[in-house]
Amino acid sequence: MAVAVLSIRQKTMFRAALFALACAVVTAGVWAQDTSDSTTQKGAAQYETTTKSGTVVYVSGNDLVVKGDNGVVKHFTVPDSQMFTVDGQQVNVHQLKPGTHLTATVTTKTVPTTVKTVRTIDGKVWYVNPPSMVILTLPDGTNKEYKVPKGQMFTIDGKQQSVFHLKKGMNVSATVVTEEPTTVVTQQQHIAGVAPPPPPPPAQPMPDTVAVLLIESPHQPTQTASAEPAPKALPKTASELPLIGLLGIFSLGAGVLTRRLRMGWK
Repeated sequence: MAVAVLSIRQKTMFRAALFALACAVVTAGVWAQDTSDSTTQKGAAQYETTTKSGTVVYVSGNDLVVKGDNGVVKHFTVPDSQMFTVDGQQVNVHQLKPGTHLTATVTTKTVPTTVKTVRTIDGKVWYVNPPSMVILTLPDGTNKEYKVPKGQMFTIDGKQQSVFHLKKGMNVSATVVTEEPTTVVTQQQHIAGVAPPPPPPPAQPMPDTVAVLLIESPHQPTQTASAEPAPKALPKTASELPLIGLLGIFSLGAGVLTRRLRMGWK
């Protein structure tokens, strides 16, 4: 049997070839990749509009207190960016005045959405613990643990195999599809208001001439009360005896006077 004797040059070239082959094998084994691609499927949008109204009772800085038309009082902290349309003009919370009637129209948009994610994993099996765990080697040389979903299949040498067929050192490829339903809700708010009416003007003082008339008006000519008419007849309680006595005195005096006159003539 002949034994080949290699020279030092041939040994060096052989070792270099083995090193290159080993590097190629290692590179192919660790070139694992984990990529994801997500798509969003949207359903029909649904809209709901609500209206609330109330009157501003207090405002200070960003604090706003509104009494709703239903009598409920609520406190709000309003950012400076929130604008109100009052009598056709845009104002912020600092420009609101008590007594302003506000009407808020809120439109809520609800869109049912499904996020579908397709995750592709290619790598080399470093460790496997069926049925729920496998560790693959990543491109940077680190290992990453994956939880294997129930029923997940792997492509091994072009064939679909379960996690129980995985062996350390195998190059595998797996595709994981997940669908996550969610709901996207957006709101648009428009607040319009009517400013309170201006206060009535102060009462104007009356002219001086009117004041003079008001002062002189009480001096009206007095009216004398007419005397009450004398009663036409004496009260029923009056008596005729005093009249008879008076007539008797006159008769007595007339008799005395007549007697003296006669004595003087004699």
